[in-house]
Amino acid sequence: MDQKLVKTGDEIAELASFASDIWHEAFSELLTIEQIEYMLEKFLSPVAIAASMKDGYEYYYLRDNGKNIGFTAICPKSDNTLFLSKLYLIKEERGKGYLKKTFDFLKGYAKEKGLNSIWLTVNKQNHRAIAGYKKMGMKIIRSEVTDIGSGFVMDDYVFSLVLKHS
Repeated sequence: MDQKLVKTGDEIAELASFASDIWHEAFSELLTIEQIEYMLEKFLSPVAIAASMKDGYEYYYLRDNGKNIGFTAICPKSDNTLFLSKLYLIKEERGKGYLKKTFDFLKGYAKEKGLNSIWLTVNKQNHRAIAGYKKMGMKIIRSEVTDIGSGFVMDDYVFSLVLKHS
């Protein structure tokens, strides 16, 4: 597996479309279609992706043999942590070891940048993702409910993984 950094406007537009397909499949049992559409527009539209990139977020396609199998978005924070904003795989590629390979990439990235932990938020009902993150050694450090507007909230656990760089 390798990663391809998203840079151009065309790549951003392609990623937004790719993300929409994954989100509709992944969240159809957890969220209403209205909330999925709202969150895609707010967080994964071409405009939202471009704006977050200006704020330091990096988006990567996760690839295997030249095929996009998922994507991730990360952002180094001023407290020497790495925020894992997004990590999604297409349905047919889940359960094949790509989560571990992605975490190997994230740990290497964090080490290179001198960051001491990786953290993320995950929907409390997303049991598959929660199990995967726990398998990667992450721990729940708190829960939070975030108002994202238009009557929608994100009801999440916050996970953290403290890194030991050798």
